[in-house]
Amino acid sequence: MSSHDFDYDLVVRGATLAGPAEVFEADLGVRDGVIAALGRNLRRGRDEIDAKGLVVTPGGLDPHCHIEEPSEGGGVQEESFSSGSAAALAGGTTSFICFVPQWKGHPIAATATGYEARARASRADYSFHQIITDPTPDVLEREVPALVARGIRSLKVFLTYDPLRLTDGQFLEVLATARRLGAFVTVHCENYDAIGWRIRALLDAGLTDPLQHAWARPPVVEREATHRAIALAELVDQPIQVFHVSCDEAAEEIARARARGVKVWGETCPQYLTLSTDDLAKPDFEGAKVVCSPALRAPGESERIWSRLREGTLDVVSSDHCGFSFATAKRDPGSSGYGQGGAKARPDGMPAFNAIPNGVPGIETRLPVLFSEGVAAGRIDLPTFVRLTSTNAARLFGLAGRKGTLAPGADADLVLWNPDAERTLTNADLHHAIDYTPWEGMRLKGAPTMTIRRGEIAVRDGQVLAEPGSGRFLARGPYALATPSGRVPDGFDAAALTPSTRDAG
Repeated sequence: MSSHDFDYDLVVRGATLAGPAEVFEADLGVRDGVIAALGRNLRRGRDEIDAKGLVVTPGGLDPHCHIEEPSEGGGVQEESFSSGSAAALAGGTTSFICFVPQWKGHPIAATATGYEARARASRADYSFHQIITDPTPDVLEREVPALVARGIRSLKVFLTYDPLRLTDGQFLEVLATARRLGAFVTVHCENYDAIGWRIRALLDAGLTDPLQHAWARPPVVEREATHRAIALAELVDQPIQVFHVSCDEAAEEIARARARGVKVWGETCPQYLTLSTDDLAKPDFEGAKVVCSPALRAPGESERIWSRLREGTLDVVSSDHCGFSFATAKRDPGSSGYGQGGAKARPDGMPAFNAIPNGVPGIETRLPVLFSEGVAAGRIDLPTFVRLTSTNAARLFGLAGRKGTLAPGADADLVLWNPDAERTLTNADLHHAIDYTPWEGMRLKGAPTMTIRRGEIAVRDGQVLAEPGSGRFLARGPYALATPSGRVPDGFDAAALTPSTRDAG
């Protein structure tokens, strides 16, 4: 038979389909890489998959991961686009958004040379956020508009970290630029000066263990910066998302702002749902494996974050995948070029908490951990899982209708789950380039058995079939969610004026 003798290129038969709003049994037909039909007893496909007893969800969209990202110190993160995207697909994530860097004192073009070319090795579909660390007039008025025109429609800013952080005045200029261009802004919210003050006091007291990373940045510094970021965004009338919310105090600031109509959203990550300061306190420097920012919180805080997911205050779960191997970078920060510096030597030769590179690997484990601890454990239902892992991120970042849904016309990105499969998570079974997983030994219920990317089987039974370079760049055009609310103090829209217009005045 020729391909013309079939109604579909692929039919997934008899599955339990889980979308963002409902769960139902049906066949799913794929034609030319997109979902063509949903229904009972669909006609023949050139290829057919018997999915009876399996759950089918949209492919995951991970809107926050660091892949092969260079540092100003000369290091490049060891997770390559080839390995990172293989891990993503193996864990059920078919698309991700990573970060184009900028370094202070340099235009974007000078610091991002070659990054987009390296991204073309991805096996999964991908897009970018643009990090802004030096919002000069040339960057804001020339480079950022050109990026937005090419489909890079989200900006990332840091309110802490040397040398990434912005002052409040610089943050306002980024918000105003995004407002004029119809771009979205994402924010890392922690108080820079408060953290620095705490770090100096801890080091002076001789407290250098990984656990002290959490002591240096308690929830109050995240809460304060979240409040401030929202207030400044409200002043400009610019929609924002607060990245990696770790504590209920910060989530409460988002809930209060949303109640008064501010366009602000919040994400969290599996580490804040399943790990705690107990993991930072593990002996033999093992706590370094889970040094990330914001820091892990006290036992019990994770259940409050689960509650914020159920109520919708937090509506995205990303991985914030940022991998540094324990045997190398975590124990010897100078080997990566990503150390924080300023550390006092420890008697055991290990780096003090403030020199340990921040980040945990999680691009492959994000969906399985959330499925097991969320769906299988009864904390969330399947539609909520779908919204948290793909649909809401697609809405927030201009990919709605194309990603994150099981609707005709959407890309045929599918994950087939065996909801009853049980396994013990081990790093040896993962596909990332990092030498550990924070969830080593965790018992999981529910496992992805097949990942389909744009109608093609990308992973089957843990074997990655998608070739490097088969992923596609996802350009993002204007979309309604990123538009302002139309409310500014006193009716005076300061963001409507460009910096050059204000200077001329």
